[in-house]
Amino acid sequence: MTESDDTPEVPIVCPDCETTSRVPLSEAGDAVDRHNDRLHDGDEVASVDPEVADAIADMVAEDLDLV
Repeated sequence: MTESDDTPEVPIVCPDCETTSRVPLSEAGDAVDRHNDRLHDGDEVASVDPEVADAIADMVAEDLDLV
C-alpha cells in the first residue's frame, strides 16, 4: 500500500458542470477554488459534497466536545 492509498479523499461536486471528482482532503479547498475560478468566474458553484461536508463538520464538533 502506498502513502497515497492512506490519504482520505472527498468528492467535489459541481451541479452546473454535472461533474464529480475525488481529491485528497488536504487539497479539497484549493481544488474547489480552482474549479470555480476557472469555470464559473469565481462564483461558488462547485463544493465538497454537502453530505460529506456535514459528516466532517459533525466529527470535528465531536472531537472538540461541542456537541
